[in-house]
Amino acid sequence: MAALDNEDPVDPGAVRRHRVLFRAIERRRNPKLRRSDITVTDQAAVKRATKAAALGNAMEWYDFGIYSYLAATLGKVFFPSGNDTVQLLSSFATFAVAFLVRPLGGMVFGPLGDRIGRKRVLSMTMILMAVGTFAIGLIPSHAAIGMWAPALLILFRLIQGFSTGGEYGGASTFIAEYAPDKRRGFFGSFLEFGTLAGYVGASGLVVVLNTVFSEDQMLHWGWRIPFLVAAPLGFIGLYLRLKLDETPAFQKLEGGNVHASDAADAVETSATADLGKIFTRHWRPLVLCLALVAAYNITDYMLLSYMP
Repeated sequence: MAALDNEDPVDPGAVRRHRVLFRAIERRRNPKLRRSDITVTDQAAVKRATKAAALGNAMEWYDFGIYSYLAATLGKVFFPSGNDTVQLLSSFATFAVAFLVRPLGGMVFGPLGDRIGRKRVLSMTMILMAVGTFAIGLIPSHAAIGMWAPALLILFRLIQGFSTGGEYGGASTFIAEYAPDKRRGFFGSFLEFGTLAGYVGASGLVVVLNTVFSEDQMLHWGWRIPFLVAAPLGFIGLYLRLKLDETPAFQKLEGGNVHASDAADAVETSATADLGKIFTRHWRPLVLCLALVAAYNITDYMLLSYMP
């Protein structure tokens, strides 16, 4: 800028244009701080919200995980082909069905949470997961109702997957909107802790049942117990979530305390247009995230589900 001012002859118009451009670049690099950019939190409320979200997530993933630890037994109950390998692969194929609808659950429950609130959506996902898991425990075997048995199993696995798609994104957003700005990553990490705690609880219960009951007992009725336990766990998780307040960001938006220009920053929207921008403008980080999540989950489910 000094070089432009010292040039001779000086074009005042060019100098003004350069100064305007320079200021615009500076504003873009260092945007003005707005009230909606700062999250004011109560420490006790943050800890309470984090615990409830993590515990609820643990209960959801307990429901999701017990299937994988009972895959061999479920293969014999619902896919009695006489070949152990075919039974196991059929059982795991049904396990995989839930992953196909998880993105759909996220795309439905994400925008819904922006409109009606995170707490309500997380309560809905908890109810869906508990109902889907409990219903699996009530399905008659293939010997009793034939092909209707695996068909019903797939249906309820789809309900589980749809619920899970809304659960993880909703719970992570819930914690992120509650947490103080500088500790958002720390509090958000408890969500994954809850996920793994749910898997540990599921595997522990299946180990106990396999130790206490004979293989024949597990095949006839013992396998139903972990699924039926989902009902009381679902009520506990629902109670914990209904006791929570909405996130500060959503309360500001709902109460009309955020200016229209700041509303999009207070609670991120998930409309179709915004979803399209992710695939068109931000496809590189999207591909990177997909690769990282795929690498983690392939290892995770291989170690925690398939190998046992």
